[in-house]
Amino acid sequence: MTDRLKGKVAIVVGAGQTPGDTIGNGRATAITFAREGAKVLLADYRLDSAEETQAMIAKEGGESFAFAVDITKPEDCEAMAAACLKRYGRIDILHNNVGIMDGDSNIHKLTAEAFDHIYQVNLRGMFLCCKAVLPHMEAQGSGSIINISSGAAVMNHPLLAYKVTKAAVNSLTHTIALPAAAKGVRVNCIMPGAVQTPMAISGIMKKAKISKEELNAKRDSVVPLKGGQGTAWDIANAALFLASDEAKFITAVVLPVDGGQTARIG
Repeated sequence: MTDRLKGKVAIVVGAGQTPGDTIGNGRATAITFAREGAKVLLADYRLDSAEETQAMIAKEGGESFAFAVDITKPEDCEAMAAACLKRYGRIDILHNNVGIMDGDSNIHKLTAEAFDHIYQVNLRGMFLCCKAVLPHMEAQGSGSIINISSGAAVMNHPLLAYKVTKAAVNSLTHTIALPAAAKGVRVNCIMPGAVQTPMAISGIMKKAKISKEELNAKRDSVVPLKGGQGTAWDIANAALFLASDEAKFITAVVLPVDGGQTARIG
């Protein structure tokens, strides 16, 4: 590793992951940040999963600590920021990775309750995390916020609430970025395409009732770039760049990391 984040403190929201035999975006990003020298607060609704990530980081000699947070609650997000400041004295990076699609469907089948729940997590939770952390970054005169959206935000997608909330994440990023820029804080967004995360593979397998081989073949086929789907490490590497000083002149960007998927709509 090259210590690209040496001396920096990061909060990774969604640093655990749903069960599965691949690695999730949040866990991969937390490990990557720690490998590059950052001290990391590992925030997740499932504390045990965040603690698993902490153990992986400790095994490699990195520094982190797990913190339970329900991002739909303002007081939890404030407590998360306070815990990071108490432990490390500053917050240099906020990586917002949480996203769900539980109960999602089309306009005819999607219930109001399911829509509200997805909105609460995917959009309101991201807003609350930004709101809790941004004042501290502005006070120190620097910081990098990275929001994880989805290619679904701009492409045809059958799940209404997921698409709508991820499109809103792109707008949230733009809206926060411009006023924050004057205070030295950069706010960017990553739009992952087809990536082999537990939520994407294990979750869709159960819902669609197809084999892993069939699903992977189908997902590989929609990626223009040779090799098919990406992995969580591809998202983590993009996040590392945006979090690092190498991206010091980049803000308000929505970056597709998708093997060319979104290029098909241009």
